[in-house]
Amino acid sequence: MGMSTRIAARRTFVDGRFTPATVVIDEGQITAVTVFDPMADRVLPDDAVLLPGLVDSHVHLDEPGRTEWEGFATGTAAAAAGGVTTVVDMPLNSSPVTTTPEALDAKRAAAAGKLAVDVAYWGGAVPDNLGSLRALADAGVVGVKCFLSPSGIDEFGHLDANQLEACLAELAVFDGLLIVHAEDPAHLHGDGPLGPRYADFEATRPPQSERAAIRRVVEAARRTGARAHIVHVSDGEALDDVRAAKAEGVRLTVETCPHYLTLDAAEVPDGAAAFKCCPPIRGAANRDLLWAGVVDGTIDAIVSDHSPATVELKSNPDFGLAWGGIAGLQTGLSSVHTAGRGRGIRLEDLLPLLTTGPARLAGLVGLGVIAPGAPAHLVAFAPDEEFVVDATALEYRNPVSPWHGQTLTGVVRETWLRGESVFRRGEPVTLRAGRELVNTVVEA
Repeated sequence: MGMSTRIAARRTFVDGRFTPATVVIDEGQITAVTVFDPMADRVLPDDAVLLPGLVDSHVHLDEPGRTEWEGFATGTAAAAAGGVTTVVDMPLNSSPVTTTPEALDAKRAAAAGKLAVDVAYWGGAVPDNLGSLRALADAGVVGVKCFLSPSGIDEFGHLDANQLEACLAELAVFDGLLIVHAEDPAHLHGDGPLGPRYADFEATRPPQSERAAIRRVVEAARRTGARAHIVHVSDGEALDDVRAAKAEGVRLTVETCPHYLTLDAAEVPDGAAAFKCCPPIRGAANRDLLWAGVVDGTIDAIVSDHSPATVELKSNPDFGLAWGGIAGLQTGLSSVHTAGRGRGIRLEDLLPLLTTGPARLAGLVGLGVIAPGAPAHLVAFAPDEEFVVDATALEYRNPVSPWHGQTLTGVVRETWLRGESVFRRGEPVTLRAGRELVNTVVEA
């Protein structure tokens, strides 16, 4: 056994609060959390806090097949730079989409040697693979994703109401998890050119679409007893249905995203397709409702829905024609911390939604904590330091960010994966020490 490494900070996030502590690391695993030792191997300066590595359970890495959009190498580097040590990759927009064990094999082959952080995988539930979801789960995905409206990718079809119920019934047999893009196509309209005004795009995807779809999921989950999760909730009023479902025991969880918590539809510039996503960013009053859901515990996780595309696809000034999707993996912690601080919400109250919440959702037990037995995934974070977002300086393959030019508070200075430094601010990400998590057993 090699020598222990000790990292100390006067503010270390342990058991839900900041406390002086020293983290002892042996062979990539935390073996002890002891009193603060000013003579430790590494002592963080007083203006920094030591956090557990974040978990982001909603990331589109787009490889294989659309590596020009992102890819494992750049996407996981961006994660490391954002303090995220585990991501769960979505089944699209890669090609092939991850709807068969063979497609998962292709994705895993594409990831080899490229991972700066750990990666797990979601599978997909589409009309063509219903009845075969157990094989996909056995191949190693942590759950399956479906759309209730067109996904934008032809090979990833959406489920109608009957197919949704059949999918949940199939998953209930082995307690599999379905995560749902919840927009009802009956309330969507406006395909084709819309022009440069964001309000014209937002109107094509009204809140009623989310509410109707979420109610459909709730009803089907209630009938089948299956586990269901709503991804990227943007409509704050829909949370009332979520609260009611949870109160009656429906096995439902929900997430929202940094862009819904920090951006305002009224402030989106004309033609700025970096802000386009589905469901859309909504107004300030709606944003207040989402924050209320964060504070009262209705929202289980805050995750990026990092969904990049090429500069060309994001440069069309017509909101109807530009590709949807927001790149937010590297800026998620800082943007949410900045907005939360402005509302008087403490960092320690936000951290569970960025760590243990997403880990629990994906079944990645043991992640997102600083505790003996956990992998030594750690982040040095300066919560009071400000920086101006420069999209060209981010680790993404394509320099597109709706936060470009904004001043955010909170800087990731260093990220450790199993005790090994994988990111230092101002230095390129070169170490590829990430692992695949294909059986949800987390090992140091």
